[in-house]
Amino acid sequence: MRSFGSDNNSGVHPQIMQALMQANQDHALAYGDDPWTAQAVMDLKQCFGENAEPCFVFNGTGANVTAIRACCQPFHAVIAARTAHIAVDECGAPGFLSGAAIKEVDTADGKLTPELIKPMLHGFGFEHHSQPKMVYISQCSELGTVYTVEEIKNLADFIHQYDMYLLMDGARIANACVALDKKLKEITVDCGVDILSFGGTKNGCMMAESVIAFRPELAENIKYLRKQSTQLFSKMRYVSAQFSAYLQDDLLYKNAAHANKMARMLHQELLALGFEFTQSPDANILLLKMSPEMVEQLLQSHFFYVWDENTQEIRLVTSWDTTEEDIRSFVVDVKKIV
Repeated sequence: MRSFGSDNNSGVHPQIMQALMQANQDHALAYGDDPWTAQAVMDLKQCFGENAEPCFVFNGTGANVTAIRACCQPFHAVIAARTAHIAVDECGAPGFLSGAAIKEVDTADGKLTPELIKPMLHGFGFEHHSQPKMVYISQCSELGTVYTVEEIKNLADFIHQYDMYLLMDGARIANACVALDKKLKEITVDCGVDILSFGGTKNGCMMAESVIAFRPELAENIKYLRKQSTQLFSKMRYVSAQFSAYLQDDLLYKNAAHANKMARMLHQELLALGFEFTQSPDANILLLKMSPEMVEQLLQSHFFYVWDENTQEIRLVTSWDTTEEDIRSFVVDVKKIV
């Protein structure tokens, strides 16, 4: 099956699989007391800076939950776009497991700005209201849009005035890096991000997810919160080995560059056919309008998701292993229906 439904549907890159095979040798101490985890921590510190404190977890939801719990008490509030992953696709886990309230904000493009969140910043010190403590952003957003360096800096500077933390969900952060022609540190630490959910699963890894705290007070208790959140691997080496391979020789950027390239190709082909795109195709996610009749016909031979039935929007996602033949096959079938 070839899919434009999600980059979660893609396979595992051979270099990642090789790293897993190499880690699958003999016995090793559990729960992260192994040489692969020690190496991965060093690799991530080299990437993000010595103040970065990585914490490996099972999945993206677990990463977000652990990060929120590191920053928030149950009486706190997290501000997020209404389309954010924690607001839509995590079954209420962030609020349920952290106790913090998730406050949703309407956005035109999936991105938050100081102007959009300012009306939410009230009730400080008032015991009857949840206390705003964190802003959550996705890079890339769920709509495929990418925050610029300036936008992240402005947001971080603004909320830090209120003693709040900035959490970046980096499930597709490599795609954003390629789109901006920046390295990981340049769009996180250097912009004022306080804590990061750093994922590789969507970009060629099997199950590589982590939380990286950039402030000492957030890192202090994160290992206990990870355990309480049921996110502590016993055979940690199989996660950490992936991160070392993922960072080696810029594999994460190469994979993301290919996914973004395939999205641009698909965008150009569909744009030439007259389709209306509802969001800027910044990285590897495309949102466009398509009639229900056409969607029904295309779904007989291709897999993708309807994003919003009311607006007749579909979402197409390319992956590190999407091929030009995948693009051509999809476009040929679209042309037949048109």
